[in-house]
Amino acid sequence: MEFQVGKAILQLIKGDITDVETDAIVNAANSSLMGGGGVDGAIHRKGGPKILEECKRIRATEWPDGLPTGKAVITSGGNLKAKHVIHTVGPVWLGGFHVEAELLKQAYKNSLRLAVAKGLKTIAFPSISTGAYGYPIEDASGIAVRTVKEFLEKEDKLEKVVFVLFSERDFEIYLETAKSILAR
Repeated sequence: MEFQVGKAILQLIKGDITDVETDAIVNAANSSLMGGGGVDGAIHRKGGPKILEECKRIRATEWPDGLPTGKAVITSGGNLKAKHVIHTVGPVWLGGFHVEAELLKQAYKNSLRLAVAKGLKTIAFPSISTGAYGYPIEDASGIAVRTVKEFLEKEDKLEKVVFVLFSERDFEIYLETAKSILAR
């Protein structure tokens, strides 16, 4: 499903983000940047050792204590179809009383800013924080879609933003959210 937002296309697809051919895919990373479960593990496994080596360099030089929640960094895409991986740390859901919504918004916004700063035109996101970090997908999808919409309305450098949802349920939730936010 596609929506026009500003000069860009916002697309929703069901699939595996590691198979998407965009300038960058976003990794819902943990602060260590050393790989993990879910999307993070899949990206590191399929992308190969080059991504991990670059993450180790980032940890050694820029973020020795780990990447803070809401921040984003970029590596090459290794063996992936995407040229780059933007790693961002989403918030762990703690009931919604610990600025989780603002931190999730920053994870999306900082990933988009980094893509533009690097001259990229296309970027794909998973549903950040809704797996092991437990963020309710209904709430997270609204934050994700609204944040991308607001960014694309102000910034015209990106051509396409894709949300890649792994399950049919997640895809349907994002689709309903996008329709309610974008089809006005």
